[in-house]
Amino acid sequence: MPLSASQMVEAVLAGNASPGHFAETACKHLETTGRELGAVLDVNRQRMEERVAALTARLQAGEKPPLAGVPIGIKDNICTLRERTSCGSKILENYCAPYDATVIERLEAAGAIPVGKLNMDEFAMGSSTENSAYGPCRNPWDLQRTPGGSSGGSAAVVAAGCVPVALGSDTGGSIRQPAAFTGTVGLKPTYGRVSRYGLVAFGSSLDQIGPLATNVEDAARIYAAMAGRDERDATSQAAAVEDPLAQLDAGVRGLRIGVPREYMSDAIDARIRARIEQTLQQLAEQGAILVDVTLPHTPYAIPTYYIVATAEASSNLARHDGMHQGVRAPGSTDLLSCYLKNRGQGLGREVQRRILLGTFCLSAGYYDAYYDRAMRVRTLLAQDFETAFVRCDVVLGATTPTLPFRLGEKVADPLQMYLADILTASANLAGIPALVVPAGTIDEAGTALPVGVQLMGPALSEALLLRVGRGVERAAGGPLPVAPHGVRS
Repeated sequence: MPLSASQMVEAVLAGNASPGHFAETACKHLETTGRELGAVLDVNRQRMEERVAALTARLQAGEKPPLAGVPIGIKDNICTLRERTSCGSKILENYCAPYDATVIERLEAAGAIPVGKLNMDEFAMGSSTENSAYGPCRNPWDLQRTPGGSSGGSAAVVAAGCVPVALGSDTGGSIRQPAAFTGTVGLKPTYGRVSRYGLVAFGSSLDQIGPLATNVEDAARIYAAMAGRDERDATSQAAAVEDPLAQLDAGVRGLRIGVPREYMSDAIDARIRARIEQTLQQLAEQGAILVDVTLPHTPYAIPTYYIVATAEASSNLARHDGMHQGVRAPGSTDLLSCYLKNRGQGLGREVQRRILLGTFCLSAGYYDAYYDRAMRVRTLLAQDFETAFVRCDVVLGATTPTLPFRLGEKVADPLQMYLADILTASANLAGIPALVVPAGTIDEAGTALPVGVQLMGPALSEALLLRVGRGVERAAGGPLPVAPHGVRS
């Protein structure tokens, strides 16, 4: 099994591995296994070599960066200086960002080495990575199934053992659903806990950058390096960041774990429910106290999310017109035809659908009926969590209603695809942190498929979630191995 990020840091700092050893190996895996999975858009060897040289100088000067030598994959909607940031879209096919996102600056300051840009649903709009303009991504547990979306490429390369950690973004579940589908750990931080500066916007009041990792400790290390106030992001929070590693192994004894009935309903695959029940029992054996709670407005999360998110997308994506960046369609005779051709040919069908939905919801005569009402329900969803957290410290339930579905299975039915996020969208609407940890696998016609447990906590409770997540990881017998179609050492 490949080394974890923590083991890589230990090897580099001890002098048992060169500063660039793991990054070079990761580039090779991304070029082979990663591309075979459709998970990789670019491998950035020049930047990798520059970062290795800088890290070497720091180590020689006596520094001990906390992520020294760790290779990290980057979702392609996170800006990296002078490198392509396409967001999985034709309209940004040749766009190179003029600056680094704050998370990239902070990770490199901690010694991490970005090694590649990863495939995603176009502009993060999708739940299967089938909406990418550059082809679908495949799940390394079963090549006929999706790794989830929109951060499918990030989840796939971690599950396949190409890199120990990767960055994703989560607007309605786009870190957590792929984590559940690929047997990886995925953390969506509290809204404003991690800077969005340099993240190409989809839903500005919902988006958050977070890590996908092979284990809980690695996720905690990446989160710790990224989190904190950023003056360039007006929505980032100034509260001090609690060290997620300090109490990571403190155990769950005495903690109250809420079990929301809405996240254990008959609409969820019975095998997933059974695995979660097993996890709850194991946590109780570790000393946790199980508490029944209810989140009554959960059924309204999807309609609320798809009004709020599409409305914000309609505004945010107006800037992508092919005039100043990306690809301009040929054959235009005037300004209007240029805009129509650029956006008509440069944006995919799902992106166009969501822009139209959002524009309609914000249009005169419909704003009050749709957007204003959705914002009121959003408040009710947040209040549900506030009430639940009076009775418990965290809540635990399913991440997805189904196991990873087959490629092509839902792509022709947008509503069914949207319902894949029914258990994840509420956390974004409420702005609270959420963590997915693997709870083993389930046999599906002879194929082992991962199951992910979702934990949600009050705002700024990432350290507590990771601590409970460590308990879930222990209950499952540790992290899952490299997926069957991953790197073979």
